[in-house]
Amino acid sequence: MTSPAIRKPRVLVIAEAANPEWVSVPLVGWSLANALREVADVHIVTQIRNRDAILRAGLIEGRDFTAIDSEKLAEPMWKLAEKLRMGEGKGWTTIQAINAISYVYFERLIWKQFGPAIRRGDYDLVHRVTPLSPTISSSIAGKCRRVGVPFVMGPLNGGVPWPKGFDAERRREKEWLSYIRSAYKLLPGRTATARNASAIIVGSQHTASEMPAKCARKLVYIPENAIDPERFSLQAAPANGPLRASFVGRLVPYKGPDMLLEAAAPLLRDRRMTIEMIGDGPMGDDLKAMARDQGIDHAVTFHGWMDHKDVQSVLASTQVLSFPSIREFGGGVVLEAMALGVVPLIVDYAGPGELVVPGVGVKVPCGTRAGIVADFRAELEKMAADPAALWPMGQAARDRVHALLTWDRKARQVLEVYDWVLGKRPDRPVFF
Repeated sequence: MTSPAIRKPRVLVIAEAANPEWVSVPLVGWSLANALREVADVHIVTQIRNRDAILRAGLIEGRDFTAIDSEKLAEPMWKLAEKLRMGEGKGWTTIQAINAISYVYFERLIWKQFGPAIRRGDYDLVHRVTPLSPTISSSIAGKCRRVGVPFVMGPLNGGVPWPKGFDAERRREKEWLSYIRSAYKLLPGRTATARNASAIIVGSQHTASEMPAKCARKLVYIPENAIDPERFSLQAAPANGPLRASFVGRLVPYKGPDMLLEAAAPLLRDRRMTIEMIGDGPMGDDLKAMARDQGIDHAVTFHGWMDHKDVQSVLASTQVLSFPSIREFGGGVVLEAMALGVVPLIVDYAGPGELVVPGVGVKVPCGTRAGIVADFRAELEKMAADPAALWPMGQAARDRVHALLTWDRKARQVLEVYDWVLGKRPDRPVFF
């Protein structure tokens, strides 16, 4: 006699930002929401701007997902945010503050359409995947609690403080609101949302430290980012010749591309090292001029912006991801490098500092600018002296990512959270 099949939990996944064709938060939202479809009976609720990309990905509207049209408020709010941010790619704290206003309307429309089904018990639980920001509250959390349906949110991540000594970079990024960001903790919606949630998945230890102390028993740490093995399927080759390094990211002050060139200049000049620079941004022309002035332009290749699916071909041709960013929330590029067997050299702060454990990469302290440059130079000197020594570390990094940090694995970790809030397991799951 065969045992009855175990029914998958029925989950309404709220992912306001979820787009398989974009990067950053929308890609995180899409990747996790889509991966959850393998372990749960999922219906995704997203914003209308993501509709066409999700259809192209093969999902069926109405059956697999619903696109909520909140553009009546979202579009003017986005235009206002673009004006207030004072520059392309700047003022992200301002963007989040404006988005918080339009998100209230988005949730109102969700409840209008799905509230009756939630009250009927058509869903075992509701999971808000995005927004990732812990500053944006949820009215649906309280409504779910009142009708006895568990509400899960996360991975929450963001708001990493600017390190001391980098105030100039902070101002160049137009992060004026970051000086008063902690005021969000006084908002009544923040406390109510945390109180009404059955579980809160935190994407970083910093975010965990910012949550109300009374909610500590609800927190489950799962890093924000993961990788899709199909997108990052190549494997870095063993060393052959000078050290080959890479940088992937926007060319902006806080990511430190200028610190990297300054640190690596002696090795580049002596042809002991090369750098593949992937990304564009406002510092692009200045970095190229810096390379010419330092006499290192022969050893630095500026690729500019590349489609996300094409990044791995360049990244896998290198042995080390040299990434001196001083303010990364999730550090997705660090995981992508590790998945290819490329050793990350990073600043020990926030997301990257949590992802790089002993044996899979190298971390330098988050000190002053001069200190980071000096420490990066010292580590690059060691690597350039023996590039072959990076191979076993790269393989350890690859093994760790494929064992713990793929989207499929993350979906199974979240399923354990679902089981916990639904009473199918007695203890809170711990993964890291």
